[in-house]
Order: sequence, then C-alpha cells, then structure tokens
Amino acid sequence: MANDVTRLPFPIVSVEKSAFKETYGGAEDVVVVFCTLIKTAEPSDTCLISMHPIGGTAWLPIMTNLARTGVHVLACDSRYRGADHALNMEKVTLDLGSAVRHAREVLGYKHVVLLGWSGGGSLSAFYQAQAEQPTVESSPCGGGPNLVEANLLPADGLIMMAAHVSRHGTLTEWIDPSILDESDPDQRDLALDIYGSGLAPPFDDAFLTRYRAAQIERNRKITAWVKDKLDSLARQGKPNEEFAFVTHGTMADPAWLDPTIDPSDRKPGWCYLGDPKVVNNGPVGLARFSTLRSWLSQWSYDDANADGPRSLASVSCPALVIGNTADDACTPRHAKALFEAVSHNQKECHEVKGASHYYMGQPEEASAATKVVTAWLEKQGFPV
Repeated sequence: MANDVTRLPFPIVSVEKSAFKETYGGAEDVVVVFCTLIKTAEPSDTCLISMHPIGGTAWLPIMTNLARTGVHVLACDSRYRGADHALNMEKVTLDLGSAVRHAREVLGYKHVVLLGWSGGGSLSAFYQAQAEQPTVESSPCGGGPNLVEANLLPADGLIMMAAHVSRHGTLTEWIDPSILDESDPDQRDLALDIYGSGLAPPFDDAFLTRYRAAQIERNRKITAWVKDKLDSLARQGKPNEEFAFVTHGTMADPAWLDPTIDPSDRKPGWCYLGDPKVVNNGPVGLARFSTLRSWLSQWSYDDANADGPRSLASVSCPALVIGNTADDACTPRHAKALFEAVSHNQKECHEVKGASHYYMGQPEEASAATKVVTAWLEKQGFPV
C-alpha cells in the first residue's frame, strides 16, 4: 500500500575525545546516535528531524501520522537516551548536528526541517541559533564542545510542537521552593508547601510572586553549591572527577493544582507524569538524579545555554509553533513565549484544541496537528 509506513533503524557513529566517560557501555570516545527513518514508499525532498535530549520520539503518534501523509521523518535519540543524569546540552547539540548532516549529505534530502517536540523544542532552537551564528565556546562548567568550531549545518525551517521554553526554565517553574534543606527534604517552609494541609487553590498573586521568587532562589542555591563542589575537586587535584546528587521536589508548579493559572483545557490536579504530588518526589521527576557538570549545562537557571526564547531571537529560518490546549506538561505560556521570541515575520502559531502532550489516544487531535504541519511545509516551499 502506498501509505504503509516503514521504519528503517540505523546508527550514526562518530568519534569524540572526552576527558572521561559519561554514558554507560560501549567503546571509549565513540558516540552513537540511534535513528529511525519513518516514511512511506513515496519519495520526498523534505525530511523532518526530531530529537529530544533524553526521550525517544520515533513511536509518538504524531510521527506516524506525518509519515502517512508522505512526510519523511528522521527520529533520532541523543547519546543520553533514557538517562539524563550526566546529560550535557552542548553535546546533545552535536548529536542533533550529526543527524542534520546525515540527512543532507548521506540521505540526500534537499530540505531539512527540525521538529522540536516537547524538550526537543528548545534543543532545536538552540541548535539552529548555533548553526546560523555560533557563539557558545564551551559548556557552562568550562569544558564540553566548542560549538563555534563545530561547523553545524543550519536547518531550513523550525517547528516547535508541545514545546517548553527550556529544561532549566521548566525545572525552575516546577521546583518545590518549600524545601529548605537539600539533604533533608522533610524540612519545609509550610507557607510555601502547596501539597501541605495549610494551602489550597486558588492562589493569589501575592503568593505566586513570592513562590516564583523562591523557586528561582532554590535553583540558584543548588547552582552555587555545585560550583563550590567543582572548585573543591579542582583544588584537590581531581579536575575530571564528578559527584552525583539528588534533587527532591521537582513537580510543584501551582498551575497543576490551580486551573486559573495560565488557564487551558488541562485536567486540574494532574500532570503528564500523573499525580503531581506523587511525582514531586517520585523517581522520574526532572533533575532527580544529576551530576555537577550536567546541572550547570541543563538545569541551572542562570548558566544553561540551551534557552528556547533566547535562541529564537536570533534565528532567521521560518518557524512554526504549535501549542496543545490540554497539554499537561507545557502550559500555554510556553508556546506564547516561544512564538513571541522569534524576531522575524516568517512565523506562525497554532493551537490544537483538546490535544494533550503526547496525543496518545487522540487520533483526531493528532490528525489536526498533522494538517497544520503539512500545510505549513507546503507554504514554505518544503513539499512532502
């Protein structure tokens, strides 16, 4: 059948010298980016490339939907797939760069468009900014790749779908500011504990102002400790050593409990990982397990480089932002901030009514999002 979707898995292998190994298994200094080319038998000059810093995108419903329309989708996993405790965003950017180069030079696509879903949105924006006008010479920890010298190939277009502004911005928006002692998360400021017995929605503006300021303050306290720890290791003659730590309380955005905050069609008292009170200290919360250098590269409010709006301010390619009105991970302000950050007029913003973060069990909403993408591709001269 002409619209039967095939999946061709393959690796992109490269050599990258590193002071120490940060991903489990495999040969030293060898980086593998696992890819899946999703398409029908129909040829196309256009390829959408999708990568999430830690997650996989190949089996998201939207990818199959796009492929069935004739779009070729290259879904790629970064070297940190499934384990972000040592993730370095600048190295993830190199991984995305290897996929873009492979699509152009090996697979022969004329048009390459980045499809940044969820955390892939800020990654794609950061990649495009550094490919067009590279400025980042190292990771925030002082090491890591020099993107100015990386010779990244720019994409022809940029799509951000159900995307957040950045990993560090989202963590700060979600982090629990009531935790007073990082080594003892039961020590809390009850006046900021939204999951305690003393507070209940709706939350007033004065509370939210104090709450948001305390979230930033906690992020900065952790960052200061991280920098002190790295300095201590260096003074001890251990410049390549790492230190792993746990960050408790990372799913405490008042918006999960109060639907009047950044209102949308999302389910109150819920988030994309389940009950936010349980997720707050559960095993899969953002930044739950981290290393020092990784914190600075992906979670530090002031130091992380891969910022969606800041990156989008400098990109010149056409941009499409798609927000899902029932998204239980990225509330509407994220799509709004991304769209407004694009400084040129070749930009569009669309909402998909009732769509959740993953489009799981939502064929009509996934179809609606697919139509937005394909119409935009045609308008930009990227035929499918």
